[in-house]
Amino acid sequence: MSEELIVELKTLFIEGLHLEDVSAEDIAADESLFGEGLGLDSIDALEIAVLLDRQYGVKITSEDDRNQAIFASLNSLAEFITENRTK
Repeated sequence: MSEELIVELKTLFIEGLHLEDVSAEDIAADESLFGEGLGLDSIDALEIAVLLDRQYGVKITSEDDRNQAIFASLNSLAEFITENRTK
């Protein structure tokens, strides 16, 4: 997993989810994306799935049993993208 991908994801999240008052430096790669961490919710998860499909060709469905692990942090998401990207 590359640091470049982490930076891309931070920018994608900030712009795609319209995170106001959040900068890339505010998002730690190992921080939880939901709840106590970045504070995203289930609607954000759906939006992220769409963004990742468009940007990287990665398909994430709500039925996937790995979703909790995939969306645990930017690091885990980047690892999943690296292994599954088609773009």
